[in-house]
Amino acid sequence: MNKVILKRYEGRTVRDGGLWIYDNEIERTEGSWQNGDIVEVFSYKDDFIGRGYINDHSKIRIRLLTRDPQEEIGRDLFKKRIREAWDYRKSVVETDCCRVVFSDSDRLPGLIIDKFEDVLVFEIDTLGMDVRKDLLVEVTKEIFAEDGIRIRGIYERSDAKVRTLEGLERVKGFLSEPFPTVIPVKENGVRLEINVAEGQKTGYFLDQKYNHLAVRRLCAGKTVLDCCTHTGGFALSAAVTAKQVTGIDASELAIEQARANSALNGFTNTVFEVADVFDYLTGKQQEGARYDVIILDPPAFTKSKNSVKNAAKGYKEINYRAMKLLNPGGFLISCSCSEYMEREHFLNILLSAANDAHKRLRLVENRAQAPDHPVMLGNNVSDYLKCVILQVNDR
Repeated sequence: MNKVILKRYEGRTVRDGGLWIYDNEIERTEGSWQNGDIVEVFSYKDDFIGRGYINDHSKIRIRLLTRDPQEEIGRDLFKKRIREAWDYRKSVVETDCCRVVFSDSDRLPGLIIDKFEDVLVFEIDTLGMDVRKDLLVEVTKEIFAEDGIRIRGIYERSDAKVRTLEGLERVKGFLSEPFPTVIPVKENGVRLEINVAEGQKTGYFLDQKYNHLAVRRLCAGKTVLDCCTHTGGFALSAAVTAKQVTGIDASELAIEQARANSALNGFTNTVFEVADVFDYLTGKQQEGARYDVIILDPPAFTKSKNSVKNAAKGYKEINYRAMKLLNPGGFLISCSCSEYMEREHFLNILLSAANDAHKRLRLVENRAQAPDHPVMLGNNVSDYLKCVILQVNDR
């Protein structure tokens, strides 16, 4: 077996529960391999740390798959991991639509599998998983067959930019016989059509499913503004109880889908517009518009530690503008989907925005991603979604 020896004092994040070995943590290597092959990792004292796949093209040089020196990495391990992941979801969430595998949190770094009714969507972000794609598809199909679940089709959405850091091309396409890629689904009783070929990520943001439901009660009889609505997740959940809902997004395709989803449910209390969120909020403030509930779910403003400072300015500005538009006692639901924006920092940004807007905040709920996107303690990357529900009052 090929061997990788770490420098003294390195590997601390792995010992805390992480799965990544960076290139600058490695003292030396023994043996030879091709990228994607399995290697064994040892401390500088020659203590076994784990076994995983290697890629010389990536700064994350090794991603561990096991810490057990007796556990071999092959078909049985991958089937066991995916089976454990699926059994966990059956215990904690409704599984018609859910995330089946969540990368590092299921000890399968680089692999995401989402389920939309009878369709699976694979997202493969690392070389080590990419070279095992056929095996991963095969064992996943076996697991669902064993549970008596018919899978009509499988689609691949491995088109994230992160693949380029692994030396991989961005790809998408069928991993089964072709099928219609617009999938009718239900979320919390709301009917939706998910486009797994053209939608964001794997087609839909499943991580917000229970946050969508959590805000529904707050919206009863209220006027609601949903910013960065995408295909209408928050807006359509709010429309079940709200007086009036406006959803905005910069993407014309997303707004078209949101309108179609609203019509699918027969809602007559929704309006969807294509707009830049910062310009829209500024314009509405100049008009003197007011809302009872505002939802902010923007794309990640930061995708690295180096850009957190600038991102903080963006989060403060967007929340400040939203607070100025709320009626006294109104509710603000503010989200950040970046793992680099830590929760405490995000809350401090919201407080700073409130101070500038001369508002006071009551924390209603401090929520995170749905449990099918589990957070692994010691692995900060998995703790990424913040969804803060606040009541906003004048001082």
